[in-house]
Order: sequence, then structure tokens, then C-alpha cells
Amino acid sequence: MGALTFDALLRSLKRGAPDPVYYLYGDEDVLKDEAVRALVERAVDPAARDFNVDQRSAPDIDPEAFHALVNTPPMLAATRAVVLRGCEQLKKTTKLRQELLRYLESPNPTTVLVLVQAAAEPVDGELARRATAVAVAPLPPARVERWMAHHAKRLGLSLAPEATALLLATVGSDLGTLAGELEKLAAALGTRPASREDVAALVGVRDDATLQDFVDAVCERRAAAAAQLIEPVLEQPGMSGVRLLGALGTNLVGTALARAELDRGTQESRIEGVLLTHLRAARPYGLGSWERAAASWARWAELWRAPELERAVRLALAADRALKSGTLSDEAGILEHLVLSLAVPQQEAA
Repeated sequence: MGALTFDALLRSLKRGAPDPVYYLYGDEDVLKDEAVRALVERAVDPAARDFNVDQRSAPDIDPEAFHALVNTPPMLAATRAVVLRGCEQLKKTTKLRQELLRYLESPNPTTVLVLVQAAAEPVDGELARRATAVAVAPLPPARVERWMAHHAKRLGLSLAPEATALLLATVGSDLGTLAGELEKLAAALGTRPASREDVAALVGVRDDATLQDFVDAVCERRAAAAAQLIEPVLEQPGMSGVRLLGALGTNLVGTALARAELDRGTQESRIEGVLLTHLRAARPYGLGSWERAAASWARWAELWRAPELERAVRLALAADRALKSGTLSDEAGILEHLVLSLAVPQQEAA
């Protein structure tokens, strides 16, 4: 059987008892934490969790301690839960891994073992085959907005639609950063609904200087406006040159894709639908609404020629390397140089 999705895991827990062992992997660590919480809540009665839930880090325990954890009988409950994080550090030759693999051959029916692997690590094929594997991928844009509403409700916070839109435009789809900003808003506002002005004040963002504003200005070839936005956008919480450039790079590639579709003869009326098909297949991380992205790329493609976009992507890649090299610390300067380089007359980029 293939790996479950996050949603499929939640549905399965509503239908019946949890399986003996789960292996959580993928790039969305916030959702892994939510999956762990859902598994623990389903496996162990709230009144008995103080005695029947253990969370450990794989590098910090030895085979004997692991054996004791998973084979300890539950106290005043039918099952207990053990959460083992850092499983990517279980190298094939370690004794703990060998003990774990032996356990997976015949797991204790009164223990729910949850193995958690960090983001950006390759799938451990042995663990995926021997446990119930759950691939925890980033949410598509529409789901991010629903996740925000759900998380805000759990905090006792309500968001006006304009506040949600500004928060998404500022933070993007990073659930960890979104959670932190929602917690700040909940603590400051109490039961009062959060307005767009509250988000601008508490999150530290100007209404007219969001990450999306910067991307729009570059892709609309308004170089002066884009350059003026760099410093105020970089000053926002959780923002960095690499993140700003990542968002720009994704949109330049998307615009290049739209330009390629136009050049191969795709009708303008069909471009947005074709781009949406590509987006649903690729599921790029960090975009807002895919519908908005497709519409923007189709519109921006009219402003660029294919050689110009190819050059823009190359320059963005060079700027990304400069930002990550560790030898240059002037993020704003690197980004300003990139933006102004993209503003050369079209005939020079041919």
C-alpha cells in the first residue's frame, strides 16, 4: 500500500483505532506535529496521557531504552504512545536502528509508535515498508487559507478577510511562520477580530510593501518601484533575501512557462487553464492562489520575450548563489543589483 496523505491519516483515525507503527516524513514539519497530536489524542485517553505518552529524540536513546519504551505496559489505559523524532539520524549500522527493525517485525499491540523524520530528508524505504507511512507534503494554497482559519479558531482568534489576505501576502504559505504570527495576534487582541490594520501593525508590514508587491513590480517590469520595495520587505518578520528571491524565481519561471506556451501557439484564452494544469502537477511550494498565479503569469508573459526571461532566470540564480555564498552580507544590495539588471532595454537582452 502506498503512503497515506495527511488528510487520509486524519480520515483513517476517525474510522477506527490507530495502527501499531506510523512513519511520518515529508517537507511540512508543522503538519507532522499536527499528525502526532492527532495520533496521540486517538490512541490515549486524555486522563491517562501523563503516564502513557513518551516523546524522545532518536540520537538520545540506546537500544535498551527504546525496548523499554515500546514494551512498557500502559497504565490505567488500553494503549500508550511513543513518539520518536530525528529518525533520519538512524544510520543503517546503528544498534538502535537494528533494534527498531526487529521491533517492527512484531510490534507491541498496546503501544502506538510514531516515527518522525525531519523535512528535506530522503524517504527511508525500510521504515516506509514496515510501518504505516504518511507523506506530509506542503498544503496547496487554498488549503493554507483554511488551515489558517482552523489554527486561528483553536487560538480563539477570528480574522477579517482583509486581514487573512494581508497575512498571506506577507508570510506566504510557511505554516510555521503563519502559526507564530497568529499566536502574536491572538495574544494581543484577545477576543476582538483581527483587522487588516491589526495585521499591518502587529506583524510589522506596510500595506503597500508586501512580498507579493515586490514580485508584482519586478514581473511587471517596474524596476524603480521594485528596488524601492526591497528594504521595507526585507525588514518584515521572517523575511530574508533568499526567501524573497525564491518567490521571485518561482514567478519568473512561471512567466517563462506562459511565454513558451504563447510562442508555441497556445491560444491566449487557454493560457490560464494550461498553466493551472502545470501548477496542479508540479505543486510548487510558497505560491498563493494558483488561480491568481496563473492569471498573473499569463498577463506578465505579454511584457517579456523568451530570451529576456531566460536571462532573468540566469541572473536570479546568480543572485541566489551570491546570497548563499556567505561571502556577501549586503542582501539589499544584491537584490537591487538584480532588479536593475533586469531593467535593461529589451534589445540588449536578445
